[in-house]
Amino acid sequence: MALTPTEAALFEVQGPRTRRRVLIGTVIAVLALVALVAWMLVLLYDNGQFASAYWSLFADIHVWTFLWQGFVGTVRASLGAGAIALVGGLVLMFGRMSSIPPVRWLATTVIEIVRGTPTLLFIYFFFLVPSQFGVHMSTYWMVVIPITLYASAVLAEVYRAGVQAVPHGQSEAGLSVGLTKWQNYRYIVLPQMFRMVVPTMVAQLVVVVKDTTFGYVVTYPEMMQNTKVIIANSNSLLPVYLVTGVIYIMVNYAISRTARWMSQRSNATILV
Repeated sequence: MALTPTEAALFEVQGPRTRRRVLIGTVIAVLALVALVAWMLVLLYDNGQFASAYWSLFADIHVWTFLWQGFVGTVRASLGAGAIALVGGLVLMFGRMSSIPPVRWLATTVIEIVRGTPTLLFIYFFFLVPSQFGVHMSTYWMVVIPITLYASAVLAEVYRAGVQAVPHGQSEAGLSVGLTKWQNYRYIVLPQMFRMVVPTMVAQLVVVVKDTTFGYVVTYPEMMQNTKVIIANSNSLLPVYLVTGVIYIMVNYAISRTARWMSQRSNATILV
């Protein structure tokens, strides 16, 4: 298989002995993984986790309906947080690249603090603090706002990397023909920046989807919260978590494949 230009620049071409060692190592790793999975399945079987009593609940349409309602809640929170973060990241990016020092310092401080703080801590903050001042928020916004904050800070850095990847000569050319700074961004810089970062923006949605699982803290009816309710009522721990995990994997895999497809279509590199 031919190497891409990036791989060719970073890695030496493997010789026959190296390829043989890599093949042997891969086979050993796969066999070890298969053995580990088999051992876990045997333990689960010995403990009766595959008994029909634990799986029969999935024959009930109400269980699937309840999971579907949780899935819809996850989608609502993910799309809401993702849509707001797209704009919030742009605002923070302009703030960090501002020529006004106080604005630049403020935006940089916000980005660094938010990126360094766990999303769960923000959810607890919006769950406990606003109510102390008489501000009552719905559970939806208790989840969406913290996720939006974190995603906005991450996207701000993604946008900034995209702007810096645009050849500086193009910006100078725009200014030389009489465009203002904002016109230069609007017509020259931002269109190219978005073309490069769209795959990464889509990939960031995976993180947003996973962060919605913190909705259980405020009892927001997303998929993980509904999963916990089903487990509490059926005492079927492994099967329900397994099915929910498969759903999350399928959703995130679809998002990742979409990001990869968009990257290939735009001939862009996913910025991490």
